[in-house]
Amino acid sequence: MFLQRRLATSSAENATEQARKMVADALAEAERLRQDAMLKAKEDVYKAKKEADEEIKNRSAELKGEEKRFSQKLEQIERKIDLLDKREVDLLQKEKSFTQQEGDLAKRQKEIEALINEQRTKLENIAGITREEAQKRLVESIESEARMQAAKEVVRIENEMKLTADRKAKNILALAISRYAGEYVAEKTVSIVPLPNEEMKGRIIGREGRNIRAIEAATGIDIIIDDTPEAVILSGFNPVRREVARQAMERLIADGRIHPARIEEIVEKVGKEMENNLREAGEQATFDVGVHGMNHELIMLLGRLKYRTSYGQSVLLHSLEVAFLCGVMAAELGLDVKQAKRAGLLHDIGKAVDHEVEGSHAIIGRDLARKYGESPEVVHAIGAHHEDLEPESVLDILVQSADSLSGARPGARREMLESYVKRLEDLERLANGFKGVEKSFAIQAGREVRVIVDSSQVKDVETSMLGKDIAKKIEETMTYPGQIRVTVIRETRSVEYAK
Repeated sequence: MFLQRRLATSSAENATEQARKMVADALAEAERLRQDAMLKAKEDVYKAKKEADEEIKNRSAELKGEEKRFSQKLEQIERKIDLLDKREVDLLQKEKSFTQQEGDLAKRQKEIEALINEQRTKLENIAGITREEAQKRLVESIESEARMQAAKEVVRIENEMKLTADRKAKNILALAISRYAGEYVAEKTVSIVPLPNEEMKGRIIGREGRNIRAIEAATGIDIIIDDTPEAVILSGFNPVRREVARQAMERLIADGRIHPARIEEIVEKVGKEMENNLREAGEQATFDVGVHGMNHELIMLLGRLKYRTSYGQSVLLHSLEVAFLCGVMAAELGLDVKQAKRAGLLHDIGKAVDHEVEGSHAIIGRDLARKYGESPEVVHAIGAHHEDLEPESVLDILVQSADSLSGARPGARREMLESYVKRLEDLERLANGFKGVEKSFAIQAGREVRVIVDSSQVKDVETSMLGKDIAKKIEETMTYPGQIRVTVIRETRSVEYAK
């Protein structure tokens, strides 16, 4: 028991000693760790302080550098300000000097202007002309030189274009004319009805003139019975009505029964036949040309052209001829042949009603073609074939050319002697009115006018411009079929005598 107690006491003492020793070791370790921590903290503080001192030193160096640069810039700015002040002073001095010089110049300019006016007055007195007259002469001289240069340029361009254009155009026109085999006979509407004897005049007049009044009322045509032997004259602006009256008169004369009832019957019958004839003539024209799908009213108007004449030429035959010529030229140029024929056939359609509607037949025809559904190209070609409208396409030019060709052929048209002579006189008078023209001659039935100019007043290069001016004046002031050629002739003669 004692041994057990002794062992327990010894174990407790040992445990206590061990615990005391462990506590002492722990305290020593804690002191060591505290010392290490303090040492490390001191090292970190020293290191941080050293880095802070280094950074402060660097920042101080940078600030000193910036301060130095700012000082330099400030010095530069101050120097520039001083320089600007000096320049401002110089500018003020120069401005003052310039103001003084400007006053001197203004004074001298007035003196110079006075001298110029004095010299101008002396020159005007010496030359005998005023300043305005001298300016006018100078302008005229410059204008003359400009016109001369323009004439040279025009001649050069025309010569270049004629090398190819004239040859091609002549070939096409010649081919078109050669391929079209048309009649050269001029037709006219007959307005005189022959009678078998003079007794027939009385029967046509009837008792108290009732027969002749019935004919005039039924046909709308004036019947003229005068001293013309065995003939009755029919007078009226409407060619279709005149033709109805002619046929009705011939049938009445052949039948012998002339009284109001019979007259009305014959006129009505002839009128119906005439409508059929007009339709057939129009259809035949479209068939001959190869134009299809045309409005019925246009076909009837084409038929009416059979009895419409222009300068003695049948307008329907003329339209057919223009259509064929347009087709041939369009084929040579690679254009739409059917469209060209259609425009050529309808180009004078306005003449079928021009005695009933106000305006030129070209504009009337254009409106009719548009009304009855023709294409815009054909409509414009109809309106432009006499330049009532400005040409816009090759088709317009083709119709103009074909129309001129058909009307200008020898024997195609007739005109009264008085109007023919008057046109020739007007041509010569118009040409003689230009400066430098000595005399002029209208030749080739008025298709050409030859102008002889004074070589001392008109130079070679000015002849082209003179020809253009004369042609333009003819276009503006005269009415004529086809075209008129203007030829300007200038020659220089040198005469010397041997003594």
